[in-house]
Amino acid sequence: MADQIERYIKRLLEQQEEGVVELRRNDLAKIFQCVPSQINYVLSTRFALEQGYLVESRRGGGGYIRIVKLQMEDDKELRKLIDKTSNNLISQQVGEGLIERLQEEGFLTRREAMLVKAIIRREALPLELPLRDMVRANILKAVLLTLTRDEFNQ
Repeated sequence: MADQIERYIKRLLEQQEEGVVELRRNDLAKIFQCVPSQINYVLSTRFALEQGYLVESRRGGGGYIRIVKLQMEDDKELRKLIDKTSNNLISQQVGEGLIERLQEEGFLTRREAMLVKAIIRREALPLELPLRDMVRANILKAVLLTLTRDEFNQ
């Protein structure tokens, strides 16, 4: 169900030139025949800042939601992400969301995204928490640093 809701919202965003969509939580819940808390779950896990979205929400009266697709225009945005990953713990879910964003923005190919996702999976990092999340953050930082290297100096 979460995948269907995510796809629906992303389709709506793609149809908007500005990359902004306004929705009502209750309307989405009716469309997908679920409770509004399911919509909240999708928004918090699939449309986080790390994944390139800004979600503005207002409670009451069914709840209004504005979702903005943020664009990574240049390496400055990648550098901001590097700063954010430094000395942080990153869960598999957040890491995968970040990788998907990099793929959507054209910084990673589909194949590269698949490889990095495989590297940061919990099964590939047989460590206890929080060490596993710290190692994942360091791997993602290395990937981001590699992406920001000047192509002409290689």
